[in-house]
This record gives sequence, C-alpha cells and structure tokens, in this order.
Amino acid sequence: MTKYSFMVNSFTTAATADAAALTTLTYMALNGGSATQRNDISEVYIGGQATSSAPQYMVLARDSTVVATPTALSAGSAANGPLDPAAAALAAPAVGAVTGGTQPQRSNSATLSRINLTFNAFGGITRWTAMDPNEYFKLLGNTASNGEASLSGFTGTTAGLVGAHIVYETI
Repeated sequence: MTKYSFMVNSFTTAATADAAALTTLTYMALNGGSATQRNDISEVYIGGQATSSAPQYMVLARDSTVVATPTALSAGSAANGPLDPAAAALAAPAVGAVTGGTQPQRSNSATLSRINLTFNAFGGITRWTAMDPNEYFKLLGNTASNGEASLSGFTGTTAGLVGAHIVYETI
C-alpha cells in the first residue's frame, strides 16, 4: 500500500476547547474518502515558526463534528497526496482540510483516543511516530466520531505559527 502525506506549510494555532468549533486556518483535519475507508496515521510532525515563545498544546484527536464542504487546499501552501510517484489514483481519496462550510469540533470524549504533541513554537519541533502497525492512529469511514481526526491547539495554547504534516496509509 502507498503512504500519503497531508501537509500545511504554515498556519497559526489557536486555543480551542473540546466540543467547540475549530476556526479557519488553525487546524488540519483528515477525513476518510468513503463510508468504509480506513486510514492509518503513522506519523505527525509539527515544526515551530513563531518569532517569540509560544507554548503549543497540540492534540491529534477524533472529531465529533466533521468538516463539511471542505475548501480546496491552496496550491503551494498545502497538499495531500501520495509519497510514491507511482501510486495508483484512489477512487475516493482521503480529504485534507484547513477550512470548510462547517468547521470540525474535536471530541470531548474521555474514551476516544488522542495524542498530545506539546512543544514551543519558537523554533521547537515535535514528532510522533507509531512504532508498529498496532500503534497507528486509525480512522474508519468519513463520519463522526471515527472517520475524521484533527490536529489543533487545545486550551492554553498561545497563538503561534507552525508547519506540519500527517503521514497516513489508506487501507
């Protein structure tokens, strides 16, 4: 299978509580391409681009409301595609979004998995990688609460400029 990368060169984070709508260009959301598609996230990287100290409480979490009518990614500043140039085109590729007609909401459920990626955006970096396939952050379908995950700032985050990518495999 082919691995894909959803990347955004630069966006400004925002402190957002669970179950509150995320705001345009402050998050990255990855949604399944169909009702039965599975996407396995194996890596998340975030690099700080802020010009002063900006603590980030970034969270990769499932969304209880998924982004509706996602806006097309801006060429040059965001992309979602295969890492292998020989990859076959998918009939229903996973959708990467940074904004849409309805913004996603991070789930506030204590039972849904989430990954904490805390760091300082003033030159800091954070990277999470799954050690084996049993540790992948898995998405199933394209509806709440298992079909979409977002990377966003949690309460306490200081607004700061970051760049990030999410590496995943569509199964």
